[in-house]
Amino acid sequence: MIGVYDSGLGGLTVLAALRAAGITDDAIYFADQAHVPYGDKSDAELHGLLAANLTWLRDYGADAVVMGCNTSCAVASRAGWPDVRFPLGIADLIANGAQALRETSYRRIAVIATVATVRSGAYGNAIRAVAPQLEVIEVAAPELVPLVEAGASESAAARDAVASIAASLPAGVDAIVYGCTHYPLLDAHFARALPRAARIDPAVQQARAVARLPLARGNGRTTYVTNGDVAAFEANVRRWTGDAEGRVTAPIGAR
Repeated sequence: MIGVYDSGLGGLTVLAALRAAGITDDAIYFADQAHVPYGDKSDAELHGLLAANLTWLRDYGADAVVMGCNTSCAVASRAGWPDVRFPLGIADLIANGAQALRETSYRRIAVIATVATVRSGAYGNAIRAVAPQLEVIEVAAPELVPLVEAGASESAAARDAVASIAASLPAGVDAIVYGCTHYPLLDAHFARALPRAARIDPAVQQARAVARLPLARGNGRTTYVTNGDVAAFEANVRRWTGDAEGRVTAPIGAR
């Protein structure tokens, strides 16, 4: 069983990428919505949440954790990963996502991310390690996650927020990287605001990396768990995944 972890709804884009890559292992998806958004929190608080949530996934029985939270990966890049072990390890979204830029014709990349992720410099460091010729700009967009979590991804407020971020980018950006997994849920707005820039979703590369693990072949069942509003979470799970059968629940004890 694979565990997928995020602060909220954004990790559903990673789960979708896993399924699109043909990964049929059963999954447990944990959304720490009691503490969303993560981007405005301190590194110490974020590291504590990461340790607690990885421990919960381990105790539930996950063989591997596929990170669906860039902010958590960013803080781990600075403070180290908590000492919580999984038989097949932890798939780091930033480290794997950067591999998408190893061979590229792009020259100037803008990573749009949370405040905490930008503060860490993790994406810039990871991308420059594999493609040192690239100019990498990291831009914080703290207003976007609350809009997605509130179900307002298609609203005028979301459209205007994305347009404002796009307008703040320097000239010559030829690609953007979604440095938060919530942001692909706003992809239509980014496409409209930045029609000439490529849009890179690290979840695709994350799924390719996970596909190389010796995973069990399951039935593709997913259990969705939130410590937030279960009814609202279920509505969003059905909306964004199309999964009409996956169980949606509050946190449950270890199996």
